[in-house]
Amino acid sequence: MQYPYDGEYRPQPYTQPVTIVEPREPSRPGFRGAIGIAVLSAVLASASTFTMLSALGGVAPLSIEPVQTVAPAAVAPAASTPEEPTLTDIVAAARESVVTITSQGSAGNPFSPFDVPTSGVGSGVIVTTTGLILTNNHVVEGADTLTVETADGQQLDATIVTTDPDHDMAIIQATDGDLTAAALGDSSALEVGETVLAIGSPLGEFTETVTRGIVSALGREITVGDESGQGQNQLSNLIQTDAAINPGNSGGALINEQGEVIGINTAVSRSAEGIGFAIPINEAKALIDEAAATRA
Repeated sequence: MQYPYDGEYRPQPYTQPVTIVEPREPSRPGFRGAIGIAVLSAVLASASTFTMLSALGGVAPLSIEPVQTVAPAAVAPAASTPEEPTLTDIVAAARESVVTITSQGSAGNPFSPFDVPTSGVGSGVIVTTTGLILTNNHVVEGADTLTVETADGQQLDATIVTTDPDHDMAIIQATDGDLTAAALGDSSALEVGETVLAIGSPLGEFTETVTRGIVSALGREITVGDESGQGQNQLSNLIQTDAAINPGNSGGALINEQGEVIGINTAVSRSAEGIGFAIPINEAKALIDEAAATRA
């Protein structure tokens, strides 16, 4: 199939019988008399003790030392931990590095000696603060002029730096502007079922659109063709995703939940829903380094 670009018995207690024996009155005679003698002896002993203490200078009053109270140690407030960024925060930051690319060119007309003006719209990812932007080759191919629009509305001119048609990648250079470079991830660490988000400008009109899906498969190989159906190219080792990818998304970012770019959206199936493809970012890193070296 050819794919167009873009895109939770209780035991009873044992009771032992107990025999209760009532206490009996002692039967010895003179029991009460003995108790009286004992009490009297205790009183006399107390009096003798008091007399002895008086002869020695009296009874010293009881001295009570005051109890010193110790204030509780001050408890330092617990250090507040920084809040983890939410997914909306991560997406907001990632969108700053995705741009809309408009190309203007011309094409020959077999029925006319004059070339026909052409234009197209795609997306791109800022990879350096100096203006290098990664996109698809089919977004800029044949362009005479390129214009880049950033998420904050900057309109910048751009030129092609280097291309890799076999892998449908290109690097362009935007002039001037205040640009935010994207964080690039490691596409070799991707797993099927992982959440991803696609960011781009579908139809060239709905800029910085964000769609969500998962990694549906890895290592896909497809044949892609242009709108006329004449040009064809074989792309391999692609990331398949069900995040919505539409015309105009080409060259845009496929990011993970940490906001890292792990792919460049490139194609979509027109004969089925939820089948889109992206180029793994690791395959673009050599091209980025090459372009950066020429601009050093």
